[in-house]
Amino acid sequence: MPVLSVFSNVLVGGTSETWSHLVDTVLGEFLGNTVILCVGVGLGAASIGVTTAWLTTMHDFPGRRFFEWGLVLPLAVPAYVMAYVYTDTLRFVGPVQSWLRETFGWRAGDYWFPDVRSVGGAVAMFMFVLYPYVYMLARAAFLERAAGMLEAGRSLGLGPWGCFFRVSLPLARPAVVAGTTLALMETLADFGTVAYFGVQTFTTGIYSAWFSLGDRIAAAQLSAALLAFVILVLLLERASRGRARFHNTSRSAARPVRQRLGPLAGAVTAFACFMPLFLGFLLPGFLLLEMALTEGDAQFGARFVQLARNSFVLAAVTALLAVVLAVVLAYAARLARTRLPDMLNRIVALGYAVPGSVIAVGVLIPVTRLDNQIAAWWHSAFGVNPGLLLTGGIAALVYAYLSRFLAVALHSVESSLGKITPSMDDASRSMGYGKWATLGRVHVPILRGSLLTAGLLVFVDVMKELPATLVMRPFNFDTLATQAHTLAADERLAEASTSALTIVAVGLLPMFIISRQIVKGERVST
Repeated sequence: MPVLSVFSNVLVGGTSETWSHLVDTVLGEFLGNTVILCVGVGLGAASIGVTTAWLTTMHDFPGRRFFEWGLVLPLAVPAYVMAYVYTDTLRFVGPVQSWLRETFGWRAGDYWFPDVRSVGGAVAMFMFVLYPYVYMLARAAFLERAAGMLEAGRSLGLGPWGCFFRVSLPLARPAVVAGTTLALMETLADFGTVAYFGVQTFTTGIYSAWFSLGDRIAAAQLSAALLAFVILVLLLERASRGRARFHNTSRSAARPVRQRLGPLAGAVTAFACFMPLFLGFLLPGFLLLEMALTEGDAQFGARFVQLARNSFVLAAVTALLAVVLAVVLAYAARLARTRLPDMLNRIVALGYAVPGSVIAVGVLIPVTRLDNQIAAWWHSAFGVNPGLLLTGGIAALVYAYLSRFLAVALHSVESSLGKITPSMDDASRSMGYGKWATLGRVHVPILRGSLLTAGLLVFVDVMKELPATLVMRPFNFDTLATQAHTLAADERLAEASTSALTIVAVGLLPMFIISRQIVKGERVST
């Protein structure tokens, strides 16, 4: 419905003066910056992810076991939090430039220093936060390729680099492309980083058209343009595969034998794995903790408790509903005799590819109309104006979250439900249990761990979500994410650190679960 709402408003609304003004002035800048971000983040995330995945999979060096799971930790840090931290550190009055001036006696204008609040700075923020998508999928692909294929490559005279470029990398191409596509989806959906850096993109334009210009039609038109860009990225990802197939034809199931590196090569490799982790997680985490402990939010106390409560209520309600809906949808597809429910579930899962700002516009326009109609009917029937029941509370906001993040829970539940053999359903039926009794008494207990993981992933995604929350939150209803953005926009970066650090701390929970699965899978494989 949100997507249909966006396109229907474009078709019905026609060409507004605001849209014409945007086309003549800033639409080209929106498109140019978006393309630069996608190209830069795609190349950077793919390079870092593939390199670290190859090094930790095929080589043995000091710290390898730590880097295997530690390299996923940057996913816990939202890109906009990274932007706040590095801006505070690298700005003119920050510690880095202050130290340079004190050490070398420089003054303003005596030296050149890169401006982090730029398109290049935004690319760097996204790159170091989102490379784990590529790392996790590429590493799994490298591990799944049998050692026999690499041995065949070596028997044909290929060295280590030849085996990488001509055997392993082509076979891992679907995983690398899929991870890069996920990184690009997150880049296109971001608002906090590009808004804070002053980089004009479609997401910032949607927010400005809605709030600054008050034109919902122009906001819908920009949303449609962004959605078309997302669809283009997905089609390019699909077209890049072509008719190519990437099957593992080796009969050998052995894992690749890691090459033990010498002291110098091992140190260089460990450094190459350490830098992405350091720049993407350790350094910003340390700086956030230092700012929160030394200065922090001046309103820490009752105000912070209220913000945390709002965030946790939204995240908990959405996570609970998402898990329940995911179980119902996945189980219905399992029971169905046709492929229609499965096809409908695939449509539901597409919501994750839609940016939060587009979801917000697509939800808010029809829900606001429905809200006004309900209020008018209620007033005519009972003589009392109930106000805005949906958009005046958190109901519409939770619906927007579900439209985007239900796919996260659905994928997790479907994957785990598919591992339960149908014979268990037959055994339950033979004992007199119906379909839904079987779900409650057989499947749910088995799925308990997966349901917890699915709920936790949705919980963290809602905690970090910024654009949809900014657009749709009720009046005088703030969350940790909106508080951090507001304080950072006012250049009160140290005060924003408390809320930002809380978001990062909550985001670490699913990262530890993923890290444990990586370590467990590694132990099984060896």
